Amino acid sequence: MTTCRSKATEATGVTPEPPRGSIRLTPPRALVVAGLVGAVGAWLVVVITNAMDVTTPQVPWTAPIALILITALVGVLAYNTHQRIQVRRERMLPERAVAFLVFGKASALAGAVVAGGYLTFALMFVSRFDAEAPRERVIRSAVAVLAGVGLLVAGLLLERACKVPGVDDDEDPGDDVAPA
Repeated sequence: MTTCRSKATEATGVTPEPPRGSIRLTPPRALVVAGLVGAVGAWLVVVITNAMDVTTPQVPWTAPIALILITALVGVLAYNTHQRIQVRRERMLPERAVAFLVFGKASALAGAVVAGGYLTFALMFVSRFDAEAPRERVIRSAVAVLAGVGLLVAGLLLERACKVPGVDDDEDPGDDVAPA
């Protein structure tokens, strides 16, 4: 049984190069959709708990603190990757570059989901800010929203740090990301 590659080699006498892959940067539309998914999820939590006559969950301080720590880690990784690829022009193993790129995309999308969810959760309780429990939900959710936006930004920075310098510079800059 012959493969497509061997048929192409037989027909032309030249071994074709494997296609060079590239991945598009996360579009703003995807981030907006992720934020809306988080918003709908938070809204459903509040509506369902109210319909079941159950107390709406509190937001523990561990949630925004964990988000802040993750954001810091992704930010440091983005900075180090930027320094390595963009500034010092060092090569990186393709597998590592792709892993960082995917991690950046996932972080950006997760940040959008978290920010949208906690923002909606906070807005659902702003009208009852005078009471202690809703005030705590709003304050902690607001901190989590800021951490989620930070994670989104750090993820986008990591994703852009993986862009190989000089690749597709003549086209729309920032459009494609190719692993190093």
